[in-house]
Amino acid sequence: MQYNPQNPIIVQGDKSVLLEVNNPLYQEARDILSRFAELEKSPEYIHTYRISPLSLWNAASSGLAAEAIVDGLAKYSKYPLPGNVEVDIREYIGRYGRVRLTRRNNDLLLTSDDLPLILELQRRKELKPYILGQEDGRTLRVDPAKRGHIKQALVNIGYPAEDLAGYVSGDVITFDLRLMTSGGKPFALRHYQQEAGEVFYADGAAHGGSGVIVLPCGAGKTIVGLSVMNEMQCSTLILTPNTVSVRQWIDELLDKTTLTSEQVGEYSGQRKEIRPITISTYQTMTYRKRNIPKTAPFDKQYPHFTLFNDHNWGLIVYDEVHLLPAPVFSITAELQARRRLGLTATLVREDGRQEDVFSLIGPKKYDVPWKDLERQGWIATADVVEVRIPLPHETRIEYATAEDRQKYRIAAENKDKFKVLDELLIKHRNDQVLIIGMYLEQLEKVARRYNAPLITGKTSVRQRRKLYEQFKTGEISTLVVSKVGNFAVDLPNANVMVQISGTFGSRQEEAQRLGRILRPHDESLAHFYTIVTKDTVDQQYGANRQLFLTEQGYQYTILYEDEVADYKPAVFSDR
Repeated sequence: MQYNPQNPIIVQGDKSVLLEVNNPLYQEARDILSRFAELEKSPEYIHTYRISPLSLWNAASSGLAAEAIVDGLAKYSKYPLPGNVEVDIREYIGRYGRVRLTRRNNDLLLTSDDLPLILELQRRKELKPYILGQEDGRTLRVDPAKRGHIKQALVNIGYPAEDLAGYVSGDVITFDLRLMTSGGKPFALRHYQQEAGEVFYADGAAHGGSGVIVLPCGAGKTIVGLSVMNEMQCSTLILTPNTVSVRQWIDELLDKTTLTSEQVGEYSGQRKEIRPITISTYQTMTYRKRNIPKTAPFDKQYPHFTLFNDHNWGLIVYDEVHLLPAPVFSITAELQARRRLGLTATLVREDGRQEDVFSLIGPKKYDVPWKDLERQGWIATADVVEVRIPLPHETRIEYATAEDRQKYRIAAENKDKFKVLDELLIKHRNDQVLIIGMYLEQLEKVARRYNAPLITGKTSVRQRRKLYEQFKTGEISTLVVSKVGNFAVDLPNANVMVQISGTFGSRQEEAQRLGRILRPHDESLAHFYTIVTKDTVDQQYGANRQLFLTEQGYQYTILYEDEVADYKPAVFSDR
């Protein structure tokens, strides 16, 4: 393999990868790296990726071979690959599926063609509680009720199992996807939506039926859910982040399938309908009774967990799976005989429990880079700008002497952000603008200043839906939203977002917020602004959030306060 000092990548022995941004081959190399490495840092000139066992196992599960990874690194590397890195890549890729879970009648079997590996696993304390006996030198009989726990243990040991034990079919429900929506518009699955559904279900084979589909917000993850449900034709439980999301799923199901309102139920704080297709929220499912000890069975602590087993579901859909609460992980460990579909724009979890998503929901089955869908016209092209402003002199002492957690609020609520906001709203006076933040007092000031409606967690579902509808029709051109606007809100005509504060550098939040404006627009750009206070933790958190933008191939413009007045927002013809 010929290495070239002009290439953009340096692969280091600790499995970190440095990527030079101002290099003609940056985009090509980034696209290669994003398939099997995790982005850790993204300052202006050098981005740092990390090759980890989990990133390699997700790559292996989606069909990427070790040879392709090594060749990709070598093609764009300045220097020869460290020998240990190449060996580790082949080793970890080779570990995926080296052990298998299969079923024989009522027995759950852990098998491998590697006799020494079975001997090693047999002695591991993480797995011992679940081993019921040994069938032969290559087969262990394990507890079928602990299928999820066994998979978690194997990931922790370093040998993720290929789960071929199969699934229950669930109750049959027959429906079709419409060719015309109930509103009279033509409807057909986009090619990647259909492909994602087919890859997940795999014609009902044992190697299909559990895993995560990663697609950008705006790419129609709900429609992918409909595609999978259409493949399976079975009763389905759908879990979503909030009640607005529940209603939007119901609207999509009734609009784009032949399912009737009698077949689709809402299980929320307001209604408790259990129907062949039932949509609930994570909050409802994790409602916990008071004064119940933590040692009590899960169905006693969380009364709504009975929903998982009170109906013969063939499929459970976890919408925005990166938000899955810890208690739902625990019950999911008991639900491994049911097919499980995770939908998300990013596999990053702020709590670091990506391994639990991998072992309990399933590995990544399908993804499409955001920029690919942008180039194909399925999501809008985005212009991303960060505006950095100083902290007012009179606030600097307060900031310097504040406790660490309070520092962020002081910086995030910098009153001078309003000056920038004034100028941005003038520049986008003819656009549909979302202003989003996390501090209610700050958002209330924004709403009063611009005479714009405000949506927070206290806003009723009915009022939210009304305001969203007014925004969609153009009756309202500016809408102020708290972090409730992050999740599963369909606002296809929003083309500008101004972020004035965020959740402590959350990459997943950045994914959700950018996604709100990525619905395709006719020959126009989407604009995503973040206003941060420079030289404070506000700027530091902003740098972490930018990791997500960089992962998806976006480059962002940095402006300072005195540059905003002369800044001219890019237009589609500039691209």
